[in-house]
Amino acid sequence: MRYAFVAEHRGQFSVRAMCRCLRIQPSGFYAWLKAPLSKRAQEDARQTEMLKEAWVESGKVYGHRKLHDNLLEQGENICLNRVARLTKLAGITAQIGYKRRPGKYGGKPSVVVDNTLDRQFDVEVPDKVWVTDITYIRTQEGFAYLAVVIDLFSRGVVGWSMQSRQTTDVVLQALLMATWRRKPKAKVLIHSDQGSQFTSMDWAAFLKAHDLEHSMSRRGNCHDNAVAESFFNLLKRERIRRRTYRTRQEARRDVFDYIEMFYNPKRKHARNGMLSPADFERQQKLRHEGV
Repeated sequence: MRYAFVAEHRGQFSVRAMCRCLRIQPSGFYAWLKAPLSKRAQEDARQTEMLKEAWVESGKVYGHRKLHDNLLEQGENICLNRVARLTKLAGITAQIGYKRRPGKYGGKPSVVVDNTLDRQFDVEVPDKVWVTDITYIRTQEGFAYLAVVIDLFSRGVVGWSMQSRQTTDVVLQALLMATWRRKPKAKVLIHSDQGSQFTSMDWAAFLKAHDLEHSMSRRGNCHDNAVAESFFNLLKRERIRRRTYRTRQEARRDVFDYIEMFYNPKRKHARNGMLSPADFERQQKLRHEGV
């Protein structure tokens, strides 16, 4: 594989310098270069190209496990360890997370409700439990604030809103989109943190008018709303931290693309059996109908 490395990087570095660093003879490299590739080497090259294509299509965020699943879907006979080896050699890596800086956030809430959800994140039916949260996105003209509503059944984003101010209206618009899209037939439990947007009178009035039951995280405990936190981590490491937004409108278009064109319809989730939220819901619906 050292010969393959030298061949791949000939355009960037001197062959002799690379051979010296890798402790191989230039004559051996040139002899290898003239020899025909073995069947295994040809197969490695072909499947590496497939892995690169799948990785690029994911926005360069998938790791070897999701790429392995992708190749299996295409009918390839390949094991997970082989995918791990090929992706490592090709420099294909998943995006890694970012830690939040420690500190105190927010003031004392005016209204607190019980933590009814109590970290019961595995839900068997759609539109039974939603979680919501808000985060900020930096642009060159100032911050934009994004609120999302996620259905715990499929981890799909069922509602979202972006505005230039961190007010109650941004979370109400996200929740309004969720209720309009999903039209739940029974009461939905909606879980949030203790932010001021979720303790306002307007928020409480909206929940009452739409037959939604409120659950709230304990103060200072982000793990009580881990699914929403996880989504924001994905969004930021897979998209936002890889961009520079000139305007809030540009950021909004990119968030739309991530949520509506990639995350909901395409992004694989281990929790969903490597299906996207949309595919998981379709599969479960067919299974329920006995198709």
